[in-house]
Amino acid sequence: MTVEAPAVRHPNPWWVGVVCGMASYIDAATIVATGIALVIYQHTIGITPDQIGILSGMLTLSIAIGAIFGGRLGDALGRRTVFLVTMLIVIGGIALLVFGESFPALLAGVVLAGLGTGADLPVSLSTISEAATEKNRGAIIGLSNILWVIGILGTIVIATFAGGLGRLGGQLLFGQVGIVAALVFLARLTIPESPFWLAARDERRRGVVTVRADRASVRDLLRKPYLGPFVALLVFYALTNVGANTGGQFGTYLAVNVAGIPVQLNSAIGLASFPIGLIAGLWFMRIVDGKRRMTYFVFGAVVLLLGYLTPAVLGFSLPTIIAMNLFMGIGGAFAFEGIMKVWTQESFPTLLRTTAQGAVIAVARVVAALLAFATPALIAVSPQGLYAVLSGVVAVGLVVAWFAFRNAGESQFVTESLRTVDVEADTEATAPVES
Repeated sequence: MTVEAPAVRHPNPWWVGVVCGMASYIDAATIVATGIALVIYQHTIGITPDQIGILSGMLTLSIAIGAIFGGRLGDALGRRTVFLVTMLIVIGGIALLVFGESFPALLAGVVLAGLGTGADLPVSLSTISEAATEKNRGAIIGLSNILWVIGILGTIVIATFAGGLGRLGGQLLFGQVGIVAALVFLARLTIPESPFWLAARDERRRGVVTVRADRASVRDLLRKPYLGPFVALLVFYALTNVGANTGGQFGTYLAVNVAGIPVQLNSAIGLASFPIGLIAGLWFMRIVDGKRRMTYFVFGAVVLLLGYLTPAVLGFSLPTIIAMNLFMGIGGAFAFEGIMKVWTQESFPTLLRTTAQGAVIAVARVVAALLAFATPALIAVSPQGLYAVLSGVVAVGLVVAWFAFRNAGESQFVTESLRTVDVEADTEATAPVES
């Protein structure tokens, strides 16, 4: 008995990549906009520094919670249902952040925006990977990283022009996220349900035993063959993200208070580094689906570590901060979030794919948030010591990933297609087995 996926429209996979990859744009833009706009609101609607801390922390926590629940719901209910609802949740949260005039309203806004953004990320990535082919899957997933960088850059550009407009400036920062989310929602109406998910659901309902239909329990993530890559991805992304999050949240603080660099100059260094990161990201898209993926990962890992070791060994100064930004922009393109997304999509079956991705994202966000509470105290003790520790932490994550994926076999997309054929051939002579 051959079970075929229900007939569905198959949009251009690059269109799916852009529309669903905008989840990364919205994630980055929401985080950066919140960090800038709340400072503006402090001086316009009177929120306090303590309230800013609570709002920032709740955004991170809400993204983590959203990733956990959104990932599981994406496997249980389907990709399309979840990625449409998440955009509506983001739009509602952003509306509160634009028009809210009190701390409770802003708190509700960051919680909704965080939950929607977090839930959207794993589902959107799986939608992208399941619309692609073996020849372009990594490249299209890599596009989401480019959109993440554009989300940061676009928000900074808006802040440059709107930062002095008072409350209107904060509203514009949040408002652009809401407008983008609304446009993304409309564009996603053109994206059908994933044919992989439809096939897995259909096989499961019929009692046809296949890899993609049978491996659907969270317990399966804790068993072979999925336990190894699942743990490796949790460790790799959590540890490397700790370093990236520290630089993102405290980079300006370190530049101003340790290196004595003005805010404007440090911002200019950051903006000047973006083209390097974009070029490296585009090159990652070019090579990620080829045989040299692991070679580039090793190269990226070495360069990324140099980014942390430079200030750890030589201290914080204008030259070392420039070097750090360049090293991290290049190394991170090949040995950080982009390759994590690709490995996660390839390592797990259809009905566990968004669950695993959501867990990896959630754990990394929580670990980074917990360390952020202690980071100012660690900087006060020794900025170089902090980056020496970060160098070691990031190195552990990179080594774990190398050991786990250096000899990685076929992706689950290939495994599912081959074993589905084998099992369906067997079921011609036997009755279906209930899963």
